[in-house]
Amino acid sequence: MEKVEIFNSYLSYKDGVLHIEGVSIEDLAKEYGTPLYIYSASYVRDRIREYRSAFKDALICYAVKANFNPEVIRVAGEEGAGADIVSGGELICALRGGIDPSKIVYAGVGKTEKELELAVEKEILMFNVESSDELYVLNEIAGRLGRKARVAIRVNPDVDPKTHPYISTGMKKSKFGIDFETAKEEYRVARELPNLEVAGIHCHIGSQILDVSPYREAVSKVAVLWKELTDEGYEIGYIDIGGGLGIRYRPEDREPSPSELAEAVLPALEGVSAKLILEPGRSMVGNAGILVTQVQFLKDKEIKHFVIVDAGMNDLVRPSIYDAYHHIVPVKKRDGEHIIADVVGPICETGDFLAKDRRIEWVERGDYLAVLSAGAYGFSMASHYNVRPRPAEVLVEKGSARLIREREDYDYILNIR
Repeated sequence: MEKVEIFNSYLSYKDGVLHIEGVSIEDLAKEYGTPLYIYSASYVRDRIREYRSAFKDALICYAVKANFNPEVIRVAGEEGAGADIVSGGELICALRGGIDPSKIVYAGVGKTEKELELAVEKEILMFNVESSDELYVLNEIAGRLGRKARVAIRVNPDVDPKTHPYISTGMKKSKFGIDFETAKEEYRVARELPNLEVAGIHCHIGSQILDVSPYREAVSKVAVLWKELTDEGYEIGYIDIGGGLGIRYRPEDREPSPSELAEAVLPALEGVSAKLILEPGRSMVGNAGILVTQVQFLKDKEIKHFVIVDAGMNDLVRPSIYDAYHHIVPVKKRDGEHIIADVVGPICETGDFLAKDRRIEWVERGDYLAVLSAGAYGFSMASHYNVRPRPAEVLVEKGSARLIREREDYDYILNIR
């Protein structure tokens, strides 16, 4: 029988039916329909506790972009987490999820004036600034509002995180951050602007990182910069090393732990008195969630078998844009023969697939499949392409399930009220 527990210890088969935290996924699919996102709250809590244990004095800021449902954010906040945001919308989500503004850090290359104003008004902990222009605009806004904005410069350590190029963010060719060679110039500008307070250094090298050694290299560079700035009289109270720790998508993947990350980076920060901030997202919620989909049709074409399901690239786009692998298992075991098939959705695009040439158990029309590791960058990247309502979301904890987002309807999509 498929060992799904390696992805999430709260996920297992009971009498041949997949359960999450003791709740039948088949029952949830029948009650709420499909496609359906289901999240394990206990998994999220466990992961935050692992981070807090490994980095005892650090502020763990959950990366809202991974999953912006306020109820998921609320679970993180209940375990002491703050929030890492990259938009005004994510700020609203974090606040609705109960996160204290004093635990919110704000990155992103294209913050609008309206977004900056809102964050200044809410008195968030820190802005991770990504360009010279942003420093001047933020200074003007803070002055107009009679506030002082705390800033960190997002620096690019030019470290290869050995991940997909689309999610590698800390190299010179990236649109993100400021090169190390010019970072000090930006700090000098920030120090001279009257409505800014230089508070930190920020870096983020990428996402889905399975080898922690690039972190060691990046943090070592940041530590040197911290010392140089401190020697010049700056009071750098925070070092934000970003997030990006990877998760298991394939059964054979080895998933690094927060403690391994701590072992890699904490020695490099010896002698650094600044408070550490981390921004985990995927590693906190990725394997907390699954996407449940129902088989609509089976189709055979001489050299290819297709399993056509009701979830498509508008529901989970990662396979289409990253060629990403998501493990797929039956919700109800048949223990029959296996087939090699493409699992595809209803979207009118050749790139609409959840799996290609995948060995799966034989399925029939009406069966449910669970797409694993879908808690991060699943719903948060979903769209209305082909005028398809986005899925409902359910949160499960200790045998109890509750709806945390209703399935959209056509009136919602078309803004007809």
